Amino acid sequence: MVIAILVCVAATAASIALRLHAVTTGPVAALAGQDTKVTAEITLTNDPKIRRPKPGHFGRDSVVAEATLDSVRTPRHHLTVHTPITVFADGPQWRHLLPSQRVEVTGRLVKPTSAPLTAATLLVRTPPRILTSPSNLQSAAGIFRKGLRDAADVLPPDQRGLLPALVVGDVSRIDPQLNSDLQEAGLSHLNAVSGANLAIVAGAALALSRLVGLPLAPRAAFAALAMLAFAVVARPSPSVLRALLMGLVAVLALGTGRAKDGLAALSVTVLLLILFAPDLAHSYGFALSVTATAGILLLAPRWRAHLTNTPTTAQSPTSPGSTPEGPTSTSLTFLDPTPSRPPHPSPTPQGPSFPCPTPSDPPPLPPTWEPASPLAPYRSDEHPGAGATKGRRWRMPRWVAEAIAVPAAAQAAVTPVLVLMSGQISLIAVPANLLAGPAVAPATLLGFAAALIAPVWPEAAQWLVVPAGYTVGWIILVSQWAVNVPMANISWPGGAAGLALLALVAAVAVLLLRRRAWRTITLAVVAGTLFTMIALRPIIAPWPPRGWLMVMCDVGQGDGLVLAAGPGRAVVVDTGPDPSVMDACLRRLSVRDVPLVILTHPHADHVNGLPGVYRNRRVGAVVTTPHRHPTPQTARLTEELAHHRTPEWTPPPGTRWDLGPASLTVLAPSADEATAEGPGEGSVLNNASIVIHVRWRSGTALLSGDIESEAQESLLRAAVPQADILKVPHHGSPRQVPAFFAAVRPRAALVSVGEDNTYGHPAPPTLAHLRHLGARIYRTDKSGDLAVIAHNGTLAVVARGR
Repeated sequence: MVIAILVCVAATAASIALRLHAVTTGPVAALAGQDTKVTAEITLTNDPKIRRPKPGHFGRDSVVAEATLDSVRTPRHHLTVHTPITVFADGPQWRHLLPSQRVEVTGRLVKPTSAPLTAATLLVRTPPRILTSPSNLQSAAGIFRKGLRDAADVLPPDQRGLLPALVVGDVSRIDPQLNSDLQEAGLSHLNAVSGANLAIVAGAALALSRLVGLPLAPRAAFAALAMLAFAVVARPSPSVLRALLMGLVAVLALGTGRAKDGLAALSVTVLLLILFAPDLAHSYGFALSVTATAGILLLAPRWRAHLTNTPTTAQSPTSPGSTPEGPTSTSLTFLDPTPSRPPHPSPTPQGPSFPCPTPSDPPPLPPTWEPASPLAPYRSDEHPGAGATKGRRWRMPRWVAEAIAVPAAAQAAVTPVLVLMSGQISLIAVPANLLAGPAVAPATLLGFAAALIAPVWPEAAQWLVVPAGYTVGWIILVSQWAVNVPMANISWPGGAAGLALLALVAAVAVLLLRRRAWRTITLAVVAGTLFTMIALRPIIAPWPPRGWLMVMCDVGQGDGLVLAAGPGRAVVVDTGPDPSVMDACLRRLSVRDVPLVILTHPHADHVNGLPGVYRNRRVGAVVTTPHRHPTPQTARLTEELAHHRTPEWTPPPGTRWDLGPASLTVLAPSADEATAEGPGEGSVLNNASIVIHVRWRSGTALLSGDIESEAQESLLRAAVPQADILKVPHHGSPRQVPAFFAAVRPRAALVSVGEDNTYGHPAPPTLAHLRHLGARIYRTDKSGDLAVIAHNGTLAVVARGR
């Protein structure tokens, strides 16, 4: 065994070393080291992936594609090569390209930054010139994927996006908020194709071939063809590759009549994939897939047997391997109350005989035989067929035990990888998977059938996706429920330290759970602790604080404020850069109705979170600045408002709304005055920000958007009002006017800023000016959400904490 392991390790190391040598030496690596401008012919090896700009960063969507570099032309060289590269580009022309297509592009070869097994990164700034069409196989796969997308158009938006993602791995239309919910609920494996989908297709193929009466070998071949077809249509992701190889090994064993060993198949699969695709060695997706499968193979059968009291062996108390106290097996079930007698020894053949002891036949036991151990009382007339299970009188049905053991084993196995990835442990993943699991098989089979028939019979495909939509709708409901459960995910130290702590906790848990008395006490303590944390935390540290008037949500580098407008109602001023973060903040505040949304100016870190406000809420109207310049964010905003049929207002200064406890007055800007220009990027739009003065019985606040020094001086000339609370303009940038702060005279200054942002916000001079005026500074990057409340007739700020 040791020699075999060392051989496998050596082979894997050699494969990775050869691949590293190939991509780090040669002409392509040399050109990349010189940042050379080239004209290249490339062959796509995977679908181009659309990459959204990071929250708080400006710019349009970009494209990341994996490709093989076929030829390179420079002013001095023309080389023919075959080297893996990563392509970064932008433009809508890339969206419709398929794997196996050859295109010509012009760009710059640079050293790779994140993919260690690629020779270079090609930065492309020109549209691709298509040289060849995709292969027949990839064209067919693209047609099937498009057919499923078109058929899913009859479904609601969330179902329309999730069904193609679940069935064929097409995530082009999945809602970002739904994607976030699935990840938080531990259901992220359902928004993309995994080995479970492939197993479902293979099982259906086997059942269908058996139904038509095919022999064993053709049945196995038909299942293999179905798995290959599914892998091509769904694209070979790491989990699909792993499951495909395992499935082919399994059907080979089925066709030849040999016994199947799941762990051996997994081991061979991992070894082959690492040998021939060594870049999978640093893929978290592949690691999650392998560890989940290993957990299901190693842990799930034992846990299922424990839950059902299913024996692993069936020995009588007097058979070999037993002890006077009872059988060596810890989980025995006698189908008859009287254990069977061991067989007589075979007659000795003729020839020389040797003296040896012969076991005597044990006396038959009466029907009401009871074990000698007082800890396991058993009477056959009380519970027939249950015997010798150490006092267990109740058995969980096998299908229930299977449903619990499989997701629990998978989650336990992937937890170390999740700790390394994100420093979190999910407590809701197992129940969420238990609830969502039954919907996966019908959604996969109906969706895959719809994809196959959509190119020839679109109407029938639409009939199939309607029931499939109901099943993915159930998955969506489960994810939405799971993210609202208190303490669904708990923070855990990341990296090696977190992994060591997890191993220590697991070792202690195993020791405590080995004995029944300790197990009962441990489970009682854990249950009591969880109940205390869930029940008492809202009492000890309630959020939101009672009677809150305004909350500055921690949206990262951006703005997102919520003003109370009555029970379950609120006004939203800016929505931050991320819809899921904004929606989570509104959920924490129990906001269900938004009569008014004020978007101070169309920058991504203020408007991109608007879809999160719309999620499961009614929005009355949206207020925008009268100075709207053509930007990608402006175009998206117009499209979003038109999609939801939300009226858009551009009110002049002096407009006032009285909503709940708050009175809001617009101070700027005026449509008649030109927007002041500044030296910084985006200064024109920043100075066009809507400025709002808010008045409550206990005090006032000034919400200043991202106005810079030019707009601040304009407000000074118009006599800016004083305010107890100041939303510091532009995340505390250095372009501030000290006289503006002095005119407002705030007692507290709230800064909405992202942790470790690259802009240097908030600037030290800005903070110094505010401290000089005696204002107390609160920052979302330090304190998380910030709530303004009424306290003893004045305003106070309460921090939620990060």
